Amino acid sequence: MDGSGYPWPVNDIRVLLAEDQGMMRGALALLLGMEDDIEVVAQVSTGDAIVAAALLHRPDVALLDIELPGISGLDAAAVLREEVPGCRVLILTTFGRPGYLRRAMEAGAAGFLVKDGPVEELAAAVRRVLGGETVVDPALAAAALSAGPNPLTARECEVLKASVDGATVADIAGRLHLSESTVRNYLSSAIGKTGTRNRAEAVREARQQGWL
Repeated sequence: MDGSGYPWPVNDIRVLLAEDQGMMRGALALLLGMEDDIEVVAQVSTGDAIVAAALLHRPDVALLDIELPGISGLDAAAVLREEVPGCRVLILTTFGRPGYLRRAMEAGAAGFLVKDGPVEELAAAVRRVLGGETVVDPALAAAALSAGPNPLTARECEVLKASVDGATVADIAGRLHLSESTVRNYLSSAIGKTGTRNRAEAVREARQQGWL
C-alpha cells in the first residue's frame, strides 16, 4: 500500500470508457482524469469497439454504457470476461432497470451505477471494483430483488428483439432461421408472459424491465 491509502500505485488505474454521446463521454473522461490515481487510456463510442480497445490498451476497469451502437455494453461485458479477464467491468447507464442489473451481473460485471450520481462516487466505484468489490446502486439493487427474474427465455428475447423495427413474422423467421409458426409461438408466449396485448407492447414492457 502506498501513501495514498490504496493497495496499488497512484496513477495506475487504467480506465476504458465506452459512451456513445460525445459530450457525456468527454465530460466523464475529463472528470475522471482529474483524479490523481485514474487515467482514461481509451474512449470508444460503439459497443463493437470495446473488446478491441481493451485488448490494445489493457485497462484495469472498463466503464461501459448499456445502449450503444453495435453490441450492447452488457454483451461486451460478457466478451470481456473471456477475452480480457483481468479487466473489471463497471456498467454506468441512464436506465436504472432491474432487468439490466441482473443481466449485468450474469455477464460478469463488477458494478452497476446510474449516471445521475456525483463523479466522486464514480471514482470511488472504480477504485472499489479494482479492489475486488462489487458495487451496485442501492435503490436499483432493492428494485431488482422485488422485480424477480426475467420470465422470458433467451429465444423469446431474441424474437422480440428481431421484431422491434416492425418486421413481419416472415422477416423474423428468415433472420433467425425459424419457421413462421415457431416465431408466432414465441411471440405469443412472450406477449402472455409480459401481460401485454400485442408484440409492440411486449417489446416496450420487456425493454422497460431491462429484459432486452
